[in-house]
Amino acid sequence: MKRRFLQLLIALLVITPFFSVAAPQTNAIGGLLKGTLGSLKTTVDPELEKLLSTDFGLAEVIVTFHGDSAPSKQQISLLDKLGIQTASLMNNVPIAGVLATKTQIQQLAKSEEVRSLYLNTELQYYNAESTDITGVTKVRTDDQMRKENGGFPVSGKGVGVVVNDSGVDGTHDDHKFGENLVQNVLGTTNLNALSGLLPVTYLENVINTDTNSGHGTHVAGTVGGTGAKSGGKYEGVAPGAKLIGYGSGGALFILDGIGGFDYAITNQTKYDIRVITNSWGSSGEFTPDHPINVASKKAYDRGIVVLFAAGNEGPSENTHNPYAKAPWVISVGAGVKDGTLANFSSRGTKGKGGTFTMDGKEWTWKDEPTITAPGVDIISTRVIAPLSALSADKDVELIEPAYLPFYASMSGTSMATPHVAGIVALMLEANPLLSPDEVKDILQRTATNMPGREAWEVGAGYVNAYAALEEIFFYTGEYGKTLNSSQTFHSNVNVSVARTDFSVSFNPATLTSNHTEFEVQSGMSGIVAQIDARGILEETGNPLNLVLIAPDGTEYSSGVSLLFPLEFTRTVSVSSPQPGTWKAEIRGLRGDEVNPIGIGLPEEVQGTLAFSTVTGFTGLSDIAGHPAESAIKLGINERLFDGFANGSFQPDANLQRKDLAKYLVMGAGIRQSLKGTSFSDVKGEDLPFVKAVLANGSALRDSKQITNGVMVAPNGKFSPKGKVSREELAYSLIQSLGLQDLALAHEGEITVQHGNERILLEDQDLISPDLRGYVQLSLDLNILNAYFSVSQEKYDLSPTILATFKANDTITRADFAVAMTRFYHAYLK
Repeated sequence: MKRRFLQLLIALLVITPFFSVAAPQTNAIGGLLKGTLGSLKTTVDPELEKLLSTDFGLAEVIVTFHGDSAPSKQQISLLDKLGIQTASLMNNVPIAGVLATKTQIQQLAKSEEVRSLYLNTELQYYNAESTDITGVTKVRTDDQMRKENGGFPVSGKGVGVVVNDSGVDGTHDDHKFGENLVQNVLGTTNLNALSGLLPVTYLENVINTDTNSGHGTHVAGTVGGTGAKSGGKYEGVAPGAKLIGYGSGGALFILDGIGGFDYAITNQTKYDIRVITNSWGSSGEFTPDHPINVASKKAYDRGIVVLFAAGNEGPSENTHNPYAKAPWVISVGAGVKDGTLANFSSRGTKGKGGTFTMDGKEWTWKDEPTITAPGVDIISTRVIAPLSALSADKDVELIEPAYLPFYASMSGTSMATPHVAGIVALMLEANPLLSPDEVKDILQRTATNMPGREAWEVGAGYVNAYAALEEIFFYTGEYGKTLNSSQTFHSNVNVSVARTDFSVSFNPATLTSNHTEFEVQSGMSGIVAQIDARGILEETGNPLNLVLIAPDGTEYSSGVSLLFPLEFTRTVSVSSPQPGTWKAEIRGLRGDEVNPIGIGLPEEVQGTLAFSTVTGFTGLSDIAGHPAESAIKLGINERLFDGFANGSFQPDANLQRKDLAKYLVMGAGIRQSLKGTSFSDVKGEDLPFVKAVLANGSALRDSKQITNGVMVAPNGKFSPKGKVSREELAYSLIQSLGLQDLALAHEGEITVQHGNERILLEDQDLISPDLRGYVQLSLDLNILNAYFSVSQEKYDLSPTILATFKANDTITRADFAVAMTRFYHAYLK
C-alpha cells in the first residue's frame, strides 16, 4: 500500500492539466485487423492485439456491442456463455467492462454482437480576464440581452452540466454541494472489486470526490463557480448552471470516462443535463468504433452537447485528441488571453479527414479543433492537493493574497474546454431548443479570426460568447460571413519556415561580444528575429535593442521605446534579405562615442531566427520583382490580406477603405459585430466587415471590449472606395493591438529610433493631434517606418540625420502589405 501511494504521489507531481491516454493507436476506420485474431468485423485495439500475443491471466477489456442502449439480454448471455464472471454493464450505452481471459477475448472478437474490443487503459493527467476576452462579461451586462431573457442576466440558469473529470470538491463555497453543485458522484468501475455480471453502480451524494488532484474542481469552477470566495471576482462562465460532478478519484480509466457518459444519459431528465465537458483524451487515429466515441455519440443522440479538450501536445501537426475528432463533439483548443494560440495547444492535420457511416447516417470528420478559448493562466477554484501546489509561484503572481487559499491558476486545453461548456450553458438558457449541431454551428459562425492561424490549428477561431448570444437573440443565421475558415481566397502561397535558436551574452562594458552571426541563403523570402530582454530575475525588463546587420552594413532595428519598460520581446522583420553573413547584435537604449553599445543590464539574451522560403504561389501575377514581393507573399500565406479574382494583386494601386476593413477582420483579430449603423454607401458583402471594424471593442486584443473601433466613419459615410493615409493606417493597426490607452496617453514630441539615437520628426506638425500617439507607437513597434535623409551645410563637420513621417501620404496596397506583415510580428509578440 505504501509503495502504491508513493507511485500515485509521483504521478501527481508530474502532471499537467489535460487528461491523456497513454495509449492505444487504433486501426483505420472500417478496417479489418489481421493478426492473431485473423480477419474480423470487430474493431480490436492494437494494444489488446499485442497483449494477446503474450501469456496473461485476466485482462480488463471494454466490450462495445452493437445497439443503441444498455447491453441486451442476448449480449449479456454471450458473456455468461463464455464463462466471463465479472462485468460492469452500462445502463444506457451498449458497453460493458469485463475481466476476460485470452480465449474469452478471442471468442468475443468473433461474435457478430461485438462492435469493438479495447483495453481499459489508464488515463493520465495532462495538465478574471478570461470571461472578458470571451465576451461573457459583456453578455452579463448587456441590457438588451437581459430584457430578452425575461429581465435577468444570462447565467446558464437551470442548465445541467456534467463535469466528467477527477471529481469536484463540494465543500468549496463557489460550487457548494446541495446548492449549484446539485449532485456529486464517485464512479465505481473497478472491475477487480466486482463479482458477477452487474449493472454499473455509482456512489452519489459524495460531498468531495476530488481529494487527489484538484483538476476537476478547477474545471467545475470555470464552468459555473459562483465566485463566492472572491466577491464574484473569479466567478465562472455560467454561475446559474446546475453542476453535476462525476469523478473517479485519483486515477481515471477509459471505463471511468464512459461511466460519466452513461450517468449523464441515465440521469438526463432528473438534472436537466444538456452539457458534458471532458478535459481528458489521447493521441492517435480516430475511429468511430472506439467505446469513448460510441458513448459520446449516444449522448449527442439524446441532445447532450459534448465537449472535449483538443490536447496539450502542440505545436506539431497530428497531435489532436482522437475523441475530440468525432464530428458530433466540440473540440476546444487553448488560447492566450491576448488572442493568440497557446504553444502547447494540440493541432490537427491540414487537409486530413474522412467519411464513415454510423447509425445509418454518413458522417464527415475533419482533423481540426472546433473553437479556441482561454487556456493559459486560468484562475479557478482550488483544492489542497499536489496538482494545485505545482502552481504556487504563478498563483502568488496572479492572485490577490486574500484569495490564494481558495483559487489556483492552471494552464491547458483542460482549462479552455470548461470555458466553452459554460458558454454553451448560456446559449441553452437563451434558447433551450437548440440541438448540439446548432450549438456547434453558432459557436463556429460567431468566432473571431486569429491572425496567421488556419482551421487545422484553431478551428473557426477564438470563441465569442457575446456574438453567440446576439445570434440567438437578435441575428439568427446572419453571423459567419467574415470567417477565414469559410472564405474562398484568390491568392495562395506555399512557404516553408526553418527556425533556429541563438543566444548573445550582452555586456554594456564590452564592444566585442554582443552579437552572433548567421548565414542567409540566396532566394530566402524573409527573416524574423526575436529576443526576450527580461532583465533582473526575468521580471524587470531590459532596455535592449535587437539589430540585424546585413552583409553590406545595412541595419534593421527593433527599436526601444521608453513607453515599454517592461515589454520583454523585441522583433525585427526583414523581407528579401541579402544573401551572405549577417549579424544579430544586442545594443542598449542609447550609445555614444565612448560607449556605442548603450545602456542596458548584463544579460544572457535568448532569441530565435525564423527563415522563410517561398516554394510556390498562385493568384499573384503582377508582383514579381516588386520591392514588396516578399511581404506580399508572407501576408498572403498568413491570410492577412488577399489578391483579386483576376489573379493580380495590384501592388501600386491605392488601398481602398473597404479592403482595409476586410483585411483587418481577416488578419488583425477583429471580432464580428452586426450592431451599429448601416451606411447608404456600403452594401452587400462589404457590410459585415465594415460593421465589425467600426464597432466599439472590436479588437480581440481589447479584452474588456470597450475601446473605440479600429476604423472611423466621418460625416456618417464610410466611403468604401476612399483612400487611406499613413496616419489613418497607424490608427487602425495600433487600435487593433489594443493600445488605445497608451496611444492617447502620449504627450510631447514624436521621435524615431535611428542607430543609437532618437530623432525628432521634422513634419510632426502635419500629424492630426488625436493621432500623434498612434503614429509614435507605429514607429516604436516598427509597423510603419519614417523617412530618413541627410542634411549637411557647407561648413558642418558632420551630417545631420533628418526624419519625416509623411502622415497624409496615400497608402498603396504594397505599402499596406509591408505594414501588415510587420503588424503581424508585433501581434505575435
